[in-house]
Amino acid sequence: MTQVPSTSPLFAWLDVVAQRGASDLHLASGRVPRIRVSGELVELDAASLDAAASEQICLEIVPADRKADLDDTGTCDFAFEHGDDRYRASVFLQRGTYALVCRRIPAHRMSFDDIGAPPVLRHMAGLPRGLVLVTGPTGSGKTTTLATLLHEVNVNRSCHIVTLEDPIEFYHKSEKSVVTQREVGSDVSSFAEALRRVLRQDPDVILLGEMRDLETTAAAISAAETGHLVLGTMHTTGAARTVDRIVDQFPQEQQEQVRTQLAMSLQAVVSQVLLPRADGKGRVAAFEVMTRNSAIENHIRKGETFKIQSVMQTQRRLGMQLLDDHLLQLVQDGVITEEVAMRNAQEPRDLAQRLGGSSTGGAL
Repeated sequence: MTQVPSTSPLFAWLDVVAQRGASDLHLASGRVPRIRVSGELVELDAASLDAAASEQICLEIVPADRKADLDDTGTCDFAFEHGDDRYRASVFLQRGTYALVCRRIPAHRMSFDDIGAPPVLRHMAGLPRGLVLVTGPTGSGKTTTLATLLHEVNVNRSCHIVTLEDPIEFYHKSEKSVVTQREVGSDVSSFAEALRRVLRQDPDVILLGEMRDLETTAAAISAAETGHLVLGTMHTTGAARTVDRIVDQFPQEQQEQVRTQLAMSLQAVVSQVLLPRADGKGRVAAFEVMTRNSAIENHIRKGETFKIQSVMQTQRRLGMQLLDDHLLQLVQDGVITEEVAMRNAQEPRDLAQRLGGSSTGGAL
């Protein structure tokens, strides 16, 4: 685990990140350091960094076991601690100079109420088997939602939880469950290799930091089929697009079989975006939730993902929720503005009519 040297100016900038409730710190040669507050990048009261200063700050926090990645690929990802918080860091080369982005991982563990999650997420923590995916764009809070879901399992179920992460962001102390956390690059060579081997370690619940390639996705589906609860993330928006993305990873001749496997194993897709609050005090998550029932299963098997949304509209009693429905509710509650809702709507024309307005924002 990397410790930030006390003499580094990074030390002071991270303090500002924590004090202002920022989510990220951006450093690069030729630029003034910036932090992301309520979704917007804001310059710090600091001088622009030259190439030498940027290189020194970046290289002194790179762990020894990640230096080879940086040398070979021009980038490396890791986590470190400062003060009461952990940070996920990415050091990389851009235009021949070093740059750094640090994402703050608050020490305070969020609850479902804190993140505004739909009640059905608690039910997902009790599922005995299957695949549950949390999806959304970068910076949408997927990791926090997944950590909250895992904590719910940890404190309520007697089972063995194994996490495979790159890097480990939230530390989970064993509560009612036994938690084993493995980091790609330090403890294991890859997600796919770790997932194959973890099945020999008597897991009940497996958390994947990200399903980023075909091999990992195939292994995750297989684990879900064989009686494990698999929790993972993807950079997709919406349930239908998530199913399509998974299937499209596979060669054409395998896709029918994959649809059949998904129809049986995919228990839920939770998609989310983080939006600025109307009062300017931070951000709030908007959620879309698809849970499995016979109609969803049938549409996935037949490749009729375009019909999934209509099922979700009529099955709210099962905890299903469309993103636009949640956006509408957040506007009606005064939490976000109509403009923000329209910018993030899946069906902006329809949402505009429901809001009683005439704007036609772009789709997410």
